[in-house]
Amino acid sequence: MGKISKVLIANRGEIALRIIRACKELDITSVAIFSEVDVEGVWVRKADECYPIMGDVIKAYLDYDVIISIAKKANCDAIHPGYGFLSENADFAKACEDNGIIFIGPKPEHIALFGDKMASKVAMKEVGVPVLEGTDEPIDNVNEAQKIAEDIGFPVIIKAAFGGGGRGMRIVRSKKEFKEMFESATNESIKYFGRGEVFIEKFVENPRHIEVQVIADKFGNVLHLGERDCSIQRRHQKVIEIAPSPRLNPSARKELYRIATKAMFKLGYESVGTVEFLLDSEDNIYFIEMNTRVQVEHPVTEITSGVDIIQRMIQIAEGDKLQMLQEDIKFRGYAIEFRINAENPQKNFMPSVGTITKYLTPGGPGVRLDTAIYSGYKVPANYDSMVGKLIVWSLDWDGAVKKARRALDEFYIEGFPTNISLHREIVRDEDFKNGKFTTSYLDEKLETFTLSGEQHIKEEEEKVARIVSFISKLKEKNIKTKQ
Repeated sequence: MGKISKVLIANRGEIALRIIRACKELDITSVAIFSEVDVEGVWVRKADECYPIMGDVIKAYLDYDVIISIAKKANCDAIHPGYGFLSENADFAKACEDNGIIFIGPKPEHIALFGDKMASKVAMKEVGVPVLEGTDEPIDNVNEAQKIAEDIGFPVIIKAAFGGGGRGMRIVRSKKEFKEMFESATNESIKYFGRGEVFIEKFVENPRHIEVQVIADKFGNVLHLGERDCSIQRRHQKVIEIAPSPRLNPSARKELYRIATKAMFKLGYESVGTVEFLLDSEDNIYFIEMNTRVQVEHPVTEITSGVDIIQRMIQIAEGDKLQMLQEDIKFRGYAIEFRINAENPQKNFMPSVGTITKYLTPGGPGVRLDTAIYSGYKVPANYDSMVGKLIVWSLDWDGAVKKARRALDEFYIEGFPTNISLHREIVRDEDFKNGKFTTSYLDEKLETFTLSGEQHIKEEEEKVARIVSFISKLKEKNIKTKQ
């Protein structure tokens, strides 16, 4: 394919900035796009070139005909989709290819395969990956679906066949609530993905959600970069991600690596990707989905493995061979990522908007902050509520938790509510400190948390008041001395 010299980033926010930084280190020219409400975006200023897309602020990042035309106008030879938006759109990847532009990601056929939950489940089963018992075809008939659920045995989970991110997903524990839950799931699926088909599968009680980061080139070389524990979720949305999983059985870890890399080799996968699994209380492994893009949580893997995932994506897209063997990757320590969202924990995590009036960021050894916000930045209401990611690292789990506690206490955003208060309580919880959590962790803990950031804000205000008072007294003393 040849060396990439200019990349258009088909995304916004912190991931756009992350890709720009990777491009600069590779001596690649970066091109940003932005909607009308993103004109003050940091990534717009940091990119080598930038182009506005007027009109609908959502479609600005979804209309790939317009994006490709900008890429061609700017003489870009590649496009990086980031995550979300067009990142797992097979038609977009194919359109890039058809226009002579390198799509920095997997082949369109793999994006299409893993974007179809049914087809991917069948494909993975065929290459020897364990999957949950359930339907192999999308279904939209409630009566037929209920019969399947009864055959599998409750509890079951209903999942949108053509979507993800927890949308169109419902847990059904009894026959009497099935029809209501089915209609709710299909309606939500139609709303978010334009299609209402779902699939039914056995629901695993209190599992751990473990995912394996893989990286593969076009020459058949497949490596793993370790696993991440994504069990701490709210409404099937990840809240905290950890690498490696604190309490994963070594034999289960080894088996996860074997399953993930072998499957990707057999399927001829290229680029980076994430194979996601559920593990029950007895460490039985079940494949749930494959994400054919860079993950929000990729920083924890970068920190523990020493591999720059974004740069490797670009180099693989250029046609490069992986420059390392599995034994060359040395994993060190524990990393934890906290998703910082503009939302109000005391109002059922309702998304919030506003302008940042005060902004104090954490720092020091082992602390990384991936964000595109700054003092004076106005958070738009049009996009996902995540405004940043705080990542901490330490050589051992206990050290990582303590560092997280310190860093979260340093983090201060004023102007709108955030979920920082939730994270502060989690890192002080005994179960979290002991590495004991499943996907039901937050459901069980939320009612015990105060979810109030008011005390922290009050303490900050009192500190400022004391400092101002001290300075005023010094000034008065100085004036009297001069007189």
